[in-house]
Amino acid sequence: MRRHSWMLAAALAASLVSAGPAFPQPPDAMTAARELVVTMKLADQFRALLPIILQNLKPAITQNRTDVERDFDTILPLLLEGMNARLDDLTEQTAGIYARHFTADELHALTAFYRAPVGQKFLDKLPAVTQESMAMGQKWGQAIAAELQGRIVEELRKRGHKL
Repeated sequence: MRRHSWMLAAALAASLVSAGPAFPQPPDAMTAARELVVTMKLADQFRALLPIILQNLKPAITQNRTDVERDFDTILPLLLEGMNARLDDLTEQTAGIYARHFTADELHALTAFYRAPVGQKFLDKLPAVTQESMAMGQKWGQAIAAELQGRIVEELRKRGHKL
């Protein structure tokens, strides 16, 4: 299951750095969407996720080789700096996605929510909730995978297969 975790992290990292061009949006919706993603602190959220993504990639890349781990740790700040420099592109493209799915009025309402105390609390707690949810989901997925593997082997044995 660890292999799938780093593959998921790699896919997320790739999507962060290779998002395609945004489709043209109505100017009022784009303005409202930009305001929303700034209010949501989207860049800060991804800035907080990037080190986690890179740390999840580390075992697959370094493969317990001390010299590679040391060099990985050395280049990590450079990688983070490079990715952080691209967050404006991510923010703009994310705003385009919101503008395609919501009207300007809906985006203003969402922005008002995130500016309210409960919205600010949501944004403040979101990194911890996300991290805890990801850890729980990973444990749950590992348990389910182990259970499914056992059940599959059992069923195949019932059908005469020697596993």
